[in-house]
Amino acid sequence: MDEKIKLSVLGFSFNQTQSGTYGLVLAEEDGARRLMVVVGAPEAQSIAFQLQGTIPPRPLTHDLIKSLLSEFDIILHSVEIYKYENGVFFSRITLVQGSKTVQVESRTSDAISIALRTKSPVYTTEDIMRDQAVVLDENDIPEISKEDEKDKLALDYSLLNQTELESLLKEAIEDEDYELASLIRDELSKKKR
Repeated sequence: MDEKIKLSVLGFSFNQTQSGTYGLVLAEEDGARRLMVVVGAPEAQSIAFQLQGTIPPRPLTHDLIKSLLSEFDIILHSVEIYKYENGVFFSRITLVQGSKTVQVESRTSDAISIALRTKSPVYTTEDIMRDQAVVLDENDIPEISKEDEKDKLALDYSLLNQTELESLLKEAIEDEDYELASLIRDELSKKKR
């Protein structure tokens, strides 16, 4: 059986390979390897909301799924990215309700978005990490923590619509985070043009 590697979500990286998509960067816990999963704009937006700790004006599909799991006492035990084929990652989620455990096939972006909301672990295999991950050579890069790395992979605010940006701007001002408010204001200006 292939060893499971625990991953954490770092953020987004600019994806130059496919228009309208984003690169979700996953980091090996206690390691230097990074895995990039290409996700569509709606899924990226849903993940971005969760990473920023922002509540969307209306519940998103992944919020609905989290609510359904909670209402029916179903625990999302884990997400596993178990296969990579023809440029696509395949994932499954493990759900537990009482003594019953089931695995359900899922798009990787959806599985990760729900896992973030339920604070469930995300795993992949050693084979996938060996074949698909980028290895950061610690001799070639300055030492940075995962928190610093997360800051560098900032949310792409172009994912958000005007209403969502206005909501984030209001929160940033209330929190006296004027640097973030400035970034959001600039993105709002672009949207209004």
